Amino acid sequence: MRLPMRHPAKLLALLAIALGCAGEPTLEQRLTGTWHAELASPGGPLPFTLRIFEQDGRLAAVAINGEEEAPFSHVRPTDTGVELATEWYDSEIRAELDRFSGNDMRGRWRKTAPGGDSVLGFQATRNDLPNRTALPRFRPVAPLDFAAGAPDRAMPTSVAGAWAMEFTDADGTQPARGEFRQEGSRVTGTILTPVGDYRYLEGSFELGRLRLSTFDGAHAFLFDAEARIDGSLRGSFWSRDSYHAEWRARPLAADERVLPDAWELAGLTNQEGRFAFSFPDLDGAVVSLADERFRGKVVLVNIFGSWCPNCNDKAPVLAGWHRRFRDRGLEIVGLAYELTGDPQRDERQVRRFAERHGVEFPLLLAGLSDKKQAAATLPDLSAVVAFPTTVFIGRDGLVRQIHTGFAGPGTGRHYEQLLAELEGLIEELLEEPVSAAPEVTGDLAGS
Repeated sequence: MRLPMRHPAKLLALLAIALGCAGEPTLEQRLTGTWHAELASPGGPLPFTLRIFEQDGRLAAVAINGEEEAPFSHVRPTDTGVELATEWYDSEIRAELDRFSGNDMRGRWRKTAPGGDSVLGFQATRNDLPNRTALPRFRPVAPLDFAAGAPDRAMPTSVAGAWAMEFTDADGTQPARGEFRQEGSRVTGTILTPVGDYRYLEGSFELGRLRLSTFDGAHAFLFDAEARIDGSLRGSFWSRDSYHAEWRARPLAADERVLPDAWELAGLTNQEGRFAFSFPDLDGAVVSLADERFRGKVVLVNIFGSWCPNCNDKAPVLAGWHRRFRDRGLEIVGLAYELTGDPQRDERQVRRFAERHGVEFPLLLAGLSDKKQAAATLPDLSAVVAFPTTVFIGRDGLVRQIHTGFAGPGTGRHYEQLLAELEGLIEELLEEPVSAAPEVTGDLAGS
């Protein structure tokens, strides 16, 4: 209905009502949605998908990498932006929302790391606008001339399958196994190493260039490689703001094995088959294998760090086994090796770790995350090769097996196979008679 111009007051009133009904979106509403996010890695943009949503009356968020939705512990709107925290990794993103468009954010990601904070620039663009084509994870690449000098050979079009890989840095060369899936140009998968896995990777293979990334609050990984005419890959790997390695890969033969046996990477330094520990728990009480609670029990000693994603993958598995088998004589104890050596900070992080995973077994503060320093606190071990490492002790107090590393859920069938293997060993040890347990003394336990 058109209003006569002689009634301007009525026109203004109706306009005010209309604007009031529409309302200005709140900061929470402006943040909610799907964002194309990037960290400023030294190797170039490190992308991931960020989704912010309402849950139980408050904002929540996840970082999406392939099949994974890695949660943030909390989302806090600020006066002009947002804080996205992953408290169990002592990690956070702080960003300012563009005050004009509301469709862009800029800030930084910070994580506590050995020797100081790791910091990378952060930016994000809203990726769910109705009139805009969504950005792909990686921006399109320019054509590369792989046929030069070899016109009879076609440029590779897929990286799907298993790959034998080698990573080279200042400390030497390490083998790895890559497993990738490809649909169109989109690539997902993971990389297994002797000490763990790189969890859920997502990216693309376009015009001979493979790019993969993941971000989960702790990991900030970027892989960038070019395919060669012979079918191999060569590229670079960046982790956070400080680590860089070169890598190469070739298709893996069906029966070929490239990774060492995880049961053989660490051993004992004594011929008696004994393993000792003595460290304070989170309340300051010293716990030792000589304690009565462990006598005649099957004991799993898990060497871990709250900062370690593979340790976080393993923690809910251990917590479930503890609840399931403790009435049959299973005890688990975790030895935490943390980043800073600050007792208050370390205790806080380990408590967060326990709360996150429902851990009911004791967690002890054992030292710093440096592997050599960790090994020095455990002289019965030949080495601490990886976090996590698990020592399996029978009812008789003798070490039966030592398993290094952990293949997490991002590795698919490898994860399922490993869980079955570890659980089978627990069942086997629990079947041993309690009468096999010796009298434990302080000397025997190394205390």
